[in-house]
Amino acid sequence: MNIFLETTRLVLRAFTETDADPLVALDNDPEVMRFINGGQPTSREVIRAQTLPRLLHDYPCFGTRGYWAAQAKDTGVFLGWFEFRPLDDHSPAVVELGYRLNRAAWGRGYATEGSRALIRKGFTDLGVEQVTANTMTVNAGSRRVMEKAGLSFLRTFTGDWPEPIEGSEHGEVEYEITRTQWEQ
Repeated sequence: MNIFLETTRLVLRAFTETDADPLVALDNDPEVMRFINGGQPTSREVIRAQTLPRLLHDYPCFGTRGYWAAQAKDTGVFLGWFEFRPLDDHSPAVVELGYRLNRAAWGRGYATEGSRALIRKGFTDLGVEQVTANTMTVNAGSRRVMEKAGLSFLRTFTGDWPEPIEGSEHGEVEYEITRTQWEQ
């Protein structure tokens, strides 16, 4: 197992082709996907052809991946994934933070714990200068995680939704933290 990062309760490891089944289960939970695509299921074919290649991509500026499978440290159970992906493949300066966890992991602090650990690693080991994150304005849970992880509200904006979903009419929000802010 290619472990990228461990916290008190989490192991963040590199995805492999064998992760298709837990990804299918994750992306077929309507509540998990509510703020992503309105709760629509994702087929196994899309997971194999589109999702896995994105999750397996190596970023030259990091020399490693930008998406990490999250497992419970004590049981090894797949909880979901974290994104800590450079916006430019060749520069670690600005990364996007994201997370998608199964419902059993909600409300237990995993998203905050994983996010804080990734931010710390980014600023101390990976040459990151700024971490950004965004979600739908109405996604209060995700916004709370961003704030608990130390990010501050930056702006509200309107994205281009090919197929609008419930709540998209309120726009999206962007949060950020810089290395200087984190160090203070």
